[in-house]
Amino acid sequence: MFAGTNVLVAGAGVTGRSAVPALLGLGAHVTVTDGDAARLAELEGLGAALVPGLAEPPEGTGLVVTSPGWRPSSPLLTAAARAGIEVIGDVELAWRVGRTREHPPTWLAVTGTNGKTTTVGMLESILRAAGVHAIACGNVGFPVLDAVQAGYDCLAVELSSFQLHWSSTLAPHASVVLNVAEDHLDWHGSLEAYAADKGRIHAHAATVVHNADDPWSVKLAEDHAPRGARRIGFRLDTPHQGELGLVEDLLIDRAFVEDPARHAEELCSAPEVRPAGPHNLANALAAAALARAYGVPTAAVGDGLRAFRPGAHRAVEVGEAGGVRYIDDSKATNPHAAAGSLLAHPDVVWVAGGQLKGASVDDLVAVVGPRLRGAVLLGVDAEVFAGALARHAPNVPVRRVASGDDEPMRAAVEAARQLARPGDVVLLAPAAASLDMFRDYAHRGDAFAEAVRALSEAEGQAGA
Repeated sequence: MFAGTNVLVAGAGVTGRSAVPALLGLGAHVTVTDGDAARLAELEGLGAALVPGLAEPPEGTGLVVTSPGWRPSSPLLTAAARAGIEVIGDVELAWRVGRTREHPPTWLAVTGTNGKTTTVGMLESILRAAGVHAIACGNVGFPVLDAVQAGYDCLAVELSSFQLHWSSTLAPHASVVLNVAEDHLDWHGSLEAYAADKGRIHAHAATVVHNADDPWSVKLAEDHAPRGARRIGFRLDTPHQGELGLVEDLLIDRAFVEDPARHAEELCSAPEVRPAGPHNLANALAAAALARAYGVPTAAVGDGLRAFRPGAHRAVEVGEAGGVRYIDDSKATNPHAAAGSLLAHPDVVWVAGGQLKGASVDDLVAVVGPRLRGAVLLGVDAEVFAGALARHAPNVPVRRVASGDDEPMRAAVEAARQLARPGDVVLLAPAAASLDMFRDYAHRGDAFAEAVRALSEAEGQAGA
């Protein structure tokens, strides 16, 4: 499939470091290009030709493998399209490489605006509870191509809209679009184009799972599910026949049972699902549906969900001081994600702000306003948040942290402490990207956790 083919790898980051040795091992002739010469130099010695800053593919190129971050409008990729050269991403490459194996891994694929990482983590935990040799991979951090080559039997694959844009033949055993809300519109151009790329996850799937409570998820399943695919829904309510859902505080399966018209099976109880909150119950139901499509028994689903622990910066409690709990959900980088996090708590002091990238927070504030004890705002778009709070929650006290503060997160945590009462939650759920003030969302979350630790230590010394 790849032997003797001249392949251009566009991007020397995570994708390049994964794709180059795999392609060379399959006998391809590989050229790598990147605008960052230092990053390109890290691939020296592998056997690929390294050429900085290419604006068009070299003569004789038969395939381009692009980093998912490269926009379709970039000069190199538009030149490839004009020349009729196929452009794929690392996910499509991994799928094709896997097809060359005697025993290809089974793919269970997850996308959505929010909840992807939590869902694939839950799914991995469930699969392992069933004794399956499985791994969470893809956009979660472990490259899917590396997972394919490692010989796992089943892959819980997190896929971004960027990765799906460059995928054409991917055929997972089961797929789900968790939800769709405004995000990455600067890359895709419109919400409709963004959603359409999400929907590509279903194009060749055997089982298509959708969120019955999310109109976009339902629409994409209807529009993209192939003829003959099994359709399974999930909802945060009593499940219909052929669905998974909630009955009181129990997660219930009415899809993968012998007689869905008459029977249902209990998976686990809602309080056993972590992190807490309705959005994470939806994630658990999605993971359960994918696992059940693979044949995992109900007991293993419950065992896996009970064993799952959330990753860093995903609704993780980082401390308590003065009867107030402090929770780090720095990964809530858009309004939709922040809404799910905020709705998990009745009384919240909200630490928010950053780069909204054009997204609106009016709907978010209108929904969560009644549970806000106060709001602490920081970052480049703090005034946008302040305006929405003034319009939709005018009685909520607001504190702003100036960008010139030496330690802005410490100032934010101190301001939140002053607004909070015993029994409240101080929640970092920024609803925005972090790069205006921090290296990434993890750096922002770490700064919050460190500020909380400093606060706890200071209160401990004061009480000694």
